[in-house]
Amino acid sequence: MRYTNYLSILLGLCCTTLIACGGGKSDKADDNATQPQSQTAEAPSSTTAEDNSTAKRYDYRIVAEYPHSTKSYTQGLEYYDGVMWEGTGQYGESHLMRTELTTGERHIVASLPENEFGEGITHYKDRIYQLTWLEKIVHIYDLNGKPQRSVPFQGQGWGITTDGERLFVSTGSSDIRIVDPETMEYKSVIHVKFNGRKLNDINELEWIDGKIWANIYCSNRIVVINPESGVVEAYLDLDELKQTQYNNSDADVLNGIAYNASTGHIYVTGKQWNKLFELEIIK
Repeated sequence: MRYTNYLSILLGLCCTTLIACGGGKSDKADDNATQPQSQTAEAPSSTTAEDNSTAKRYDYRIVAEYPHSTKSYTQGLEYYDGVMWEGTGQYGESHLMRTELTTGERHIVASLPENEFGEGITHYKDRIYQLTWLEKIVHIYDLNGKPQRSVPFQGQGWGITTDGERLFVSTGSSDIRIVDPETMEYKSVIHVKFNGRKLNDINELEWIDGKIWANIYCSNRIVVINPESGVVEAYLDLDELKQTQYNNSDADVLNGIAYNASTGHIYVTGKQWNKLFELEIIK
């Protein structure tokens, strides 16, 4: 059955496959990635629910294709106030930048130190947040990308998004942390499950209409997570988009989700892909 095949593929994605995935995060198989430590002495509360449903497969239509720089090891993507923002990774190549949607031109507004590996980004009120992978630091900028301050964060940082009040941070495991935007203190956790089983390698995040959309590392799939229960309610298979990179030897995994609230469309790309896609989601 078609559903069964896709479910087995998704549930089979775990950190043991990372070494075959290439890219700068291949050594994320470290056990610490799946066992983040709380910042508080007392164990944080968790969001749990019984998962008895089967995730729905969403379809999509490609609305437009845009150029994307193969210099960009995309870690975070966000469409905010008419501007495409992008955070990139790799040591010595981690930046916060504005990306011209129609030309793919990069406008770097901030660069991380060479010993820091940039990760996900999000806009929260009058700030932009950018995670680092292993360095346990979150950089905070104003809305123009001017550095304001840096805040310590316990554990690894992968993806980040917000519902406008809280921040949600993935650490590469099956957990999504809910953290305080002011202190980055770990408050509670969402345990992500796909048909009752843990779904590991949660990566880049985007908040869309009350749900968390997430890339699954080393796959071409995006899952839609209920933030109250942690249940994966739907997913997208974007193998077709990855296949457009057949002539791009630099292309790594699918990564990056941005939402345009005015059109309801999403933008997706990948690490060092030469294209960025605008998609209409068909539910």
